[in-house]
Amino acid sequence: MDRLRYLAIARNPDTSSALGYLMMIPVDGGIVVKTSDTWPRTKALYCHPASMADWPENPELVVEIALLSCARRGAAIDIVVDRARENRSQLVFTVARGRDMIFWQSPRTQRQARPKGSIPQARARGVTEVPITVDTREHYPYQFRNRSVITTRGALSCGDYGIYREDELYAAVERKTLDDLIGSLSNSRLRYAIGQLATLAHAAVVVEARYSAILQSTFMRPALIFDAIADYALRWPEVPVVFCENRKLAEEWTYRYLAGAYHLALESPTTLETASVQPKPTPAAIRQWASAHDIDIPTKGRIPLAIRERYLRAHGQAVIN
Repeated sequence: MDRLRYLAIARNPDTSSALGYLMMIPVDGGIVVKTSDTWPRTKALYCHPASMADWPENPELVVEIALLSCARRGAAIDIVVDRARENRSQLVFTVARGRDMIFWQSPRTQRQARPKGSIPQARARGVTEVPITVDTREHYPYQFRNRSVITTRGALSCGDYGIYREDELYAAVERKTLDDLIGSLSNSRLRYAIGQLATLAHAAVVVEARYSAILQSTFMRPALIFDAIADYALRWPEVPVVFCENRKLAEEWTYRYLAGAYHLALESPTTLETASVQPKPTPAAIRQWASAHDIDIPTKGRIPLAIRERYLRAHGQAVIN
């Protein structure tokens, strides 16, 4: 246990700031952040990184309470203060859109995202062992503890967790935290990622947050986030974006989804063989065919679905709705 110290919260002398408080955390030589309240009671509080120079010489202290523990653990700082109630909290450090972000949360705000009940332990689809490949670029991957899963590390062409069949990636799941989702929407990385996932037999994006948590975004307007997710659902309906409230449920959903895909791969061995005989037509091939048949088609951008379906029917290929 750390030696006894104090957690100090003072009023922010910058009255124009929306974050009205400065908090001094006595760890790593002292960390100062700006925040909007004196404790995360009903929701996690966003904290903006500050410097020691921002701490005033004569601070107007609002809170000064003894610390029982203040220790950094990975990407978080656990704080335990000396009082009976509201005595535990955590600062979580992350990066979104290339900017450092900090969220101050308490056990109560964490519990709000946890549904009642426990995760079911029954095997998915009755599959004895599910061979899941974890992408080598995935940090802090799912462990799938107490599951009949064999995990191996490998470089996936897309997604973070995948199922192979006959040396080809058959299904994949892309994992996103809420901050990562928003960041990848702002720079269009998610658009390209979903486009790659759409080339697989089965694919999805799982988000470790509630859909309603988007409303708390301060770095991208919630309406823009909602519009982008809806647009992706329309463009790539075969790649759903699933919100799972928290990491534990997202891990469970990923396990069930990949186990189901593995079951399908074992049950329908001809699916991939048929797909390999009839590969997806390239945009250039469709445009060349449309021009030869005097069909108006844009020279750039996405090919209209109606023209794509006409091409498939004309070449005796199945149209997937």
